[in-house]
Amino acid sequence: MLRLSFTMEDNPGLSRETIRRYEAMFQGAFYRRFILGEWAQAEGLVYDFFGPELVREVPEGLGGPWYISCDYGTVNPTSMGLWGRKDGIWYRAAEFYYDSRRERRQKTDGEYAQDLAALAGGRNIQGVVVDPSAASFLELLRRQGWPVVRAKNDVLSGIRTTAELLRAGKLVICSPCQDAIREFGLYCWDTSGTGGDRVVKEHDHAMDDIRYFAATVAAKNGGSFFAGSVERDSI
Repeated sequence: MLRLSFTMEDNPGLSRETIRRYEAMFQGAFYRRFILGEWAQAEGLVYDFFGPELVREVPEGLGGPWYISCDYGTVNPTSMGLWGRKDGIWYRAAEFYYDSRRERRQKTDGEYAQDLAALAGGRNIQGVVVDPSAASFLELLRRQGWPVVRAKNDVLSGIRTTAELLRAGKLVICSPCQDAIREFGLYCWDTSGTGGDRVVKEHDHAMDDIRYFAATVAAKNGGSFFAGSVERDSI
């Protein structure tokens, strides 16, 4: 099979000004679809505005305070993110992501604690924000001396908070966090018609750890700028 990909940049009939105008009209999945020409899913995405144009490189001189957010899983993937702050903006600078199904081996709490220490890289971590249901992992981290914080876990409120922080540029995902970037393009609302606003429980592990951090730490330290919300489209 031969696949040929073209973008607006390849169209000699469009001026530079026209291309820039169209680029400014779209965000997220629609930017990927209509500007970059990718086969990107759009209907039902939770963060439908998120796309490559919002991803940044890790800024030089990124410092503390440092936090780690964690969505813990045994059979399901475990996702952790390392967060630093610069000029009032929180950057997810690095991540750890382990899928036991894909790797065909489950890790112990102790092994995940070692992975967390490797992600911290000797930095002075102010808090490890953990899924409150991960009782055994929370207790192990506490015994090892980590400053554990139980994450706020209201899903819809957390999604709204995360979206507003991302839109306001107060929460930034950096390019090394490829699993988080991948999940942003897959994390969807449940459109099965079962009632209520709920998300599909797939591709949500990095999404959950990001939501934990946004609701528990970034919202508290990011200022009061939550003017809007992310809502599921009417079905």
